[in-house]
Amino acid sequence: MAHFRTLDDLGDIKGKRVLVRVDLNVPMADGKVTDATRIERVAPTILELSDKGAKVVLLAHFGRPKDGPDPDLSLAPIARATADIIGRNVTFIPDSIGEMVGGAIFAMLPGDIALLENTRFYKGEEKNDRAYTEKLAANGDIFVNDAFSAAHRAHCSTEGLANILPAYAGRTMEAELEALDRGLGSPEKPVVAIVGGAKVSSKLDLLMNLVKKVDALVIGGGMANTFLAARGENVGKSLCEHDLAPTARQIMIEAATAGCAIVLPSDAVVAREFKAGAASEVVLVGAVPGDAMILDVGPKTIDTINEWIDRAATLVWNGPLGAFEIKPFDKATVAAARHAASRTKAGKLLSVAGGGDTVAALNHAGAADDFTYVSTAGGAFLEWMEGKDLPGVEVLKKA
Repeated sequence: MAHFRTLDDLGDIKGKRVLVRVDLNVPMADGKVTDATRIERVAPTILELSDKGAKVVLLAHFGRPKDGPDPDLSLAPIARATADIIGRNVTFIPDSIGEMVGGAIFAMLPGDIALLENTRFYKGEEKNDRAYTEKLAANGDIFVNDAFSAAHRAHCSTEGLANILPAYAGRTMEAELEALDRGLGSPEKPVVAIVGGAKVSSKLDLLMNLVKKVDALVIGGGMANTFLAARGENVGKSLCEHDLAPTARQIMIEAATAGCAIVLPSDAVVAREFKAGAASEVVLVGAVPGDAMILDVGPKTIDTINEWIDRAATLVWNGPLGAFEIKPFDKATVAAARHAASRTKAGKLLSVAGGGDTVAALNHAGAADDFTYVSTAGGAFLEWMEGKDLPGVEVLKKA
């Protein structure tokens, strides 16, 4: 694993202005945070820096402002939620650059915590504009990035600042990088990957990268239908990208060349309607009725997947195996997730999972807490699985 500067590499920071990039892009309803997971994840870094006497200045984005400042996308309510979670006062500063901001930070005492306004209120943020970066940098002496979920973006507050100020990985970033390295960077073999979701087209780079790195690739969800169709199977009215059949066949050829087993469904749960409680039946994949849709993998396939999990020393998971949001089409995802969680809890498996639907599926199965690591980073986790360099990570590497 590449070496990254972490908080362990910091010297005396009492009274120093530490700019900390965090991910506070949390779901809101009626002005209140409805899921504080991302705030909870960054709390250790914030508290450690505060306890060491730093002036902790938090940087974050929220939503996608189109034309500058938008009251509906202000971080003010999130400052209050952050204070509640960390048990410390968090001062909200209603801008991210300028004399007012500088004066407010100058007035902070060692250990104080402040949150600046949404960095995306300035268009220069997403353009990684040098002028905006320099104005942000004027507010700090040190930069700490604790937002892996935004590390795939080369923005001022994720990559630009690290080129101006001494830069370090926060505790959440550090834990994420260590977990991901154990998952695919330098994993214990055999490595099994489970990849699900709706479309092959959204995960082409991911599949091409994984077949070269894992011992077995389990493909589920709507993606599996495209591979089954490429193999000549009738998938009825199932979600399927028939035009990508040649691509699916190429991926299977690449896998065979690399010695990676492709695990596709042998049976499936089908229904004529996509709704909760719809009448369903289990059929072999070669016997899908022409008027039916595949909405989950069947019990024989679940057994096969669990056998692969039993063989694995490392499991990487992205995407559900079926339409888990609607019962009874959640059975395969729940069964595999609980089996992986049980193996992990028993110390027989290292399990790393990530992606929005994946996190929701593991929570639905009650299995997330027993996985080795569950990443809340959506796009960044996917790009890491695709083997891409992440700008916000690369800039933190030690020379």
